[in-house]
Amino acid sequence: MSAVAFAEHVGAHVHGERGDIYSLLLHVHPSVVVGVVALGLLYGLATVALRRRPTRRAVAAFGGALAVLLLALGPVDGLADHRLFTAHMGQHMLLSLVVPPLFLLGVPDWMVRSLLRWGPVARLARLLVHPIVAFVLYNGYVAVLHTPPAYELMVRDEVIHITLHLCLMVTGTIMWWPLLSPLPELPRLPYAAQVLYLFLMLVPMAAVSAPITLASTVIYPWYLEGPHPWGIAPLTDQVWGGLLMWVGGGIYFMGVFSTIFFHWARREAHEAPPATSLA
Repeated sequence: MSAVAFAEHVGAHVHGERGDIYSLLLHVHPSVVVGVVALGLLYGLATVALRRRPTRRAVAAFGGALAVLLLALGPVDGLADHRLFTAHMGQHMLLSLVVPPLFLLGVPDWMVRSLLRWGPVARLARLLVHPIVAFVLYNGYVAVLHTPPAYELMVRDEVIHITLHLCLMVTGTIMWWPLLSPLPELPRLPYAAQVLYLFLMLVPMAAVSAPITLASTVIYPWYLEGPHPWGIAPLTDQVWGGLLMWVGGGIYFMGVFSTIFFHWARREAHEAPPATSLA
């Protein structure tokens, strides 16, 4: 093969690979679009049926949740299906750490209250959003989800994959409830307990992500069976994905921790008696 022909062959290969990646980034499955649009319509119908209007801030938060959901189940999902473990870990973080808090901030109390009028539902909700139950349920689910048997089952069966992602969003919402509850009937934790709750979240996250990051071999066989995008080695990809969960998740939780701490400090400053009254 001549030098010119070899260069054309390499160029075509690289261009083709880039084309495949770009097509993945731009591809969104129609079912995802239908689901996101349906959630938006249900939100609008609820406001009409209940004759109430959410605040602009709530609408913006709910719209942000839908946008992140579209990103996670669209371009990020395409990269994850293309055997990019880092993208899959990013997708899990978006579905459990970003979408649920935005949903809780976007749904008004009167909209949630209408769902809890039935006694059994209210009792079940009260049990699930108890801080200890919420903490154990979410972190236990994440730990099981990332064991090799469960993970391999997830990536090899699309129906199971979708189901487990839905469960991840549900358990994520339950985990965030003690921090962002829109209902006084199912209240948020006091600020001091919120800070402790978030600090403790770092422990199970490290317990799950550290073994992935520090493993000397690829622990999920699915990533050894096909080419990686951009020629990234599977073990390198696994390290990056573990670090994204470990370090990236830790930074994220510490950011939320700091925000809650500053709100707590500001409230204490406003509630402190003036110096003259102390005198």
